[in-house]
Amino acid sequence: MAIFGYARVSHQSQNLDRQLDQLRKLVPEERNIIIDKQSGKNFDRMGYNMLVGSDQNAPLLREGDLLIITSLDRLGRNYTEIHEQWRRITKEIKADIQILDMPLLNTASGPDDLDHKFIADLVLQILSYTSEKERLAIRSRQQQGIESARARGKKFGRPSVKITSDVKVILEKWESGEISAAEAMRQSGLKRTSFYKIAKSRMPKD
Repeated sequence: MAIFGYARVSHQSQNLDRQLDQLRKLVPEERNIIIDKQSGKNFDRMGYNMLVGSDQNAPLLREGDLLIITSLDRLGRNYTEIHEQWRRITKEIKADIQILDMPLLNTASGPDDLDHKFIADLVLQILSYTSEKERLAIRSRQQQGIESARARGKKFGRPSVKITSDVKVILEKWESGEISAAEAMRQSGLKRTSFYKIAKSRMPKD
């Protein structure tokens, strides 16, 4: 059985020392500590892909190996994807995972301890469910806030472009073919998107 450690921070400027100090006490070989300095929003990371494998390389983790991580958020922040990666490691690769700050998330307590593996999987499912519920609750609160603000007259999105009398004259010249669109934009000071948006709004409706 090989023992691996995984450490991650989101930015190059962040420090890995605390994670590495913990992992070095439990991972016999320094080369087996894999690090990423990348966001945890997804699992497309160089170090992590070395551990679990990718189209370019076979996984470092093998059946019976142990992967140690200081905390679950170092693995990732999207619990739906964490759940999928947990299944990949424990069910497909058949390696074990130990999360140091959450002892219940430890599938490696014993070779025949199915109860412990079941508890670890159950705890992860509960965490995934709680995270998804919170995500939906946040989205709901945001939508309620937007609707409440709209009810009070607040407008969202880009402010509409005001059409001055000078801009109207320039648009009329363009519409009659006196000047090109580029010249109309130059004279009016409108950007391309705004120019054509206004032009479209002046077209007769069917």
